Amino acid sequence: MPRYDLILVGAGLANGLIALRLRQQRPTLRILLIDAESEPGAGHTWSFHEDDLTDNQHHWITPLVAYHWPGYEVRFPQRHRSLNSGYFCVTAERFAQVMHDRFGPDLLLNTRVAAVTSHAVTLVDGRVIESDAVIDGRGYQPDSALCMGFQSFVGQEWQLSAPHGLTGPIIMDATVDQQAGYRFVYSLPFSADTLLIEDTHYIDKATLESDRARQNIRDYAARQGWQLDRLLREEQGALPITLTGDADSFWQKRDLPCSGLRAGLFHPTTGYSLPLAVSLADRLAEMQAFTSEDLHTAIAQFARQTWQQQRFFRMLNRMLFLAGPADRRWQVMQRFYGLPEGLIARFYAGKLTLPDRLRILSGKPPVPVLAALQAIMTPHRQQAMQ
Repeated sequence: MPRYDLILVGAGLANGLIALRLRQQRPTLRILLIDAESEPGAGHTWSFHEDDLTDNQHHWITPLVAYHWPGYEVRFPQRHRSLNSGYFCVTAERFAQVMHDRFGPDLLLNTRVAAVTSHAVTLVDGRVIESDAVIDGRGYQPDSALCMGFQSFVGQEWQLSAPHGLTGPIIMDATVDQQAGYRFVYSLPFSADTLLIEDTHYIDKATLESDRARQNIRDYAARQGWQLDRLLREEQGALPITLTGDADSFWQKRDLPCSGLRAGLFHPTTGYSLPLAVSLADRLAEMQAFTSEDLHTAIAQFARQTWQQQRFFRMLNRMLFLAGPADRRWQVMQRFYGLPEGLIARFYAGKLTLPDRLRILSGKPPVPVLAALQAIMTPHRQQAMQ
């Protein structure tokens, strides 16, 4: 086997973006991607808001973007609102196509890994592939250093027998039965008669009854008057939502450079990982030395800086998950979507100003005051150990 400059274990979003950016900025690097799935990206869909990325970042990920809408809608029992903020989508098909086109023979699929070290990957079939550096991007890994909630979902892309009538995404419709958590339906119109419909739940454990979620999708479509004709594909997932934790302890356990959800790099309230994955790819592409040790230092530093910047979001998450009944969590988000549009955009971008933070906390909270204070002040460290 040839020796590589970099092996990326896992060909999902984070490692795919690292590979793509390095190919653009450092085209002479010999890069290998390895994944156990039959396609890079494992059939997932990723979305992001316009203000999540800089103009330059929008430019370099353009090949991955399959859909773009000028705005989106949210629906709550006492609030319906349309927001004039761009919304973008990277589909599983587009991601896989770009990765195949750019990396071809340097993309090993249906390949299981037995062991990973900082300079080599051992495959299940016994082959050993050596490299100057290795990054592990094989998705979220539970860790006792972090206390998490989850955004669990089942998404189905449907061909309809008649047009759906949507002009843009509905990223939250929380007018549905809450079913013991904050539940909403997320809909992306891919064409006049195709839709991605996701049944989404903010719940305490990464468990979701898939059959019930599928029935929820059918029931929701019927209420909207959408005539489901042919199921095109399905995806499932559980995005981590951070309540509290110990970043130093988290990184002391990581001997290898890692990326994406495995590195704790995601928006703490939405679980979305694309913006931070783009920023990490930019950071790595600027590096001069490219050893496993240098990568580990750079990624850990980036992740620790991000962790500090996300402190306020973790406090809000504790209010969402811990300060009231689970089936009333929608009230927190309904109030949030009454705030100024610019603040909402900065929230999703993880770039809240001090006035933004004061504005979010001002007024009557949508949860009991005492419970809110307890959620804010209590670290709930014991939950992270469960």
